[in-house]
Amino acid sequence: MFHKLFDLKKYQLPLPSAIWEAMRDNYSLLLSYTGYTLTEAVAGMLIGSAGGFLIALAATAWPRWGGGSLTLVAALNAVPIVALAPIMNLWFGDGIGSRAAIVTATTMAAMAINAYKGMSAVDPLALDLMHSYAAGKSAVFRYLRIQNSLPYVFTALKINATASMIGAIVGEFFFSSRGLGYLLSNSIKVAKMPLGWSCIVLAAIAGVLFYLVVERLEKVFIRWHPSRRS
Repeated sequence: MFHKLFDLKKYQLPLPSAIWEAMRDNYSLLLSYTGYTLTEAVAGMLIGSAGGFLIALAATAWPRWGGGSLTLVAALNAVPIVALAPIMNLWFGDGIGSRAAIVTATTMAAMAINAYKGMSAVDPLALDLMHSYAAGKSAVFRYLRIQNSLPYVFTALKINATASMIGAIVGEFFFSSRGLGYLLSNSIKVAKMPLGWSCIVLAAIAGVLFYLVVERLEKVFIRWHPSRRS
């Protein structure tokens, strides 16, 4: 259907049977490379999300000084991955660290901005209640601002779950010797399109599973939120 509709040849868009055959014949290699790319994505997302959350804490605690960090993170996020990848590879070499650094840079902004919004958008009545109990600044942060930010934090994590896979795969196009992005790039160069599409299919499956894991964690950690009540 797609071949006739878009005038594509089978070597341009392989049949599902050819993709499945390529996945079956290269099962061990694809599984190993999927795990490698997923490790890069998870490591980078955890570091980037933690960094973004700390920036949001600083911006909320010290608005005069912390606000500028949000601007810097947003500016970093505006840099295209294809421009960032060669720099990170130059700094961190050909190992897993360079792709994790790329993912860190691409996921930090979403967490920083969302977490800051959650910490800032507290109910004034709840804030007055905390002050009436003579709660200190640390107690307000722990029991009110951070708790209020959790739905926003998980929204950022779900965004980062897919963005991290994109960052890791694009990063592997440059100076990598393993991973789905590396295998996809090489497969296209030598016209092994079924193998290349196998990489795309597995990257999509890994991204969806990663997203579902984050969504499951969200249901566990914020059961108290009104959106989770039946």
